[in-house]
Amino acid sequence: MAAKFVKISPQDIKDNPFKAIGDEWMLVTAGSLGSYNTMTASWGGLGVLWGKNIAFCVIRPTRYTYEFMEKADTFTLCFFDGKYKKALSFCGTHSGRDYDKARETGLTAAETENGSVYFNEARLVLECKKLYYDDINPRNFVDPEIDSHYPDKDYHRMYVGEIINVLKKADDTE
Repeated sequence: MAAKFVKISPQDIKDNPFKAIGDEWMLVTAGSLGSYNTMTASWGGLGVLWGKNIAFCVIRPTRYTYEFMEKADTFTLCFFDGKYKKALSFCGTHSGRDYDKARETGLTAAETENGSVYFNEARLVLECKKLYYDDINPRNFVDPEIDSHYPDKDYHRMYVGEIINVLKKADDTE
């Protein structure tokens, strides 16, 4: 049975992005129901750029999700209640090349009206249309300590997406 979500505007999101992304984590998902991958992320952000409400995330080229992000026009960022932390931990430490993450965690994949994949267990879903990408370039690090996050020199690709839909769990409305 599909979970009930309501559409809200990006301006109506009540979450603190520092807590939601950095502490609670999110799933970044790209592809279609027939072929997708998801990964846990704790780096990213929300804001306004080019007059659009945007979200950005970063993915290392070594991650399986990277292949799906490269092919897709859209992606989702899914946020969950704390009881799903173990599932998110699994999705961040196991590759979709080797595991069916939805089956292993009990998460239920669903599809937006635009064909983007999200999870019924999420409390908040941001559906994003890719606008821009760029590879992190270590020559541009103003703070040299940033490079300590890259011992293998596997620098992230940053994706900026316009938030085209926000889905909030219907029983989580105020």
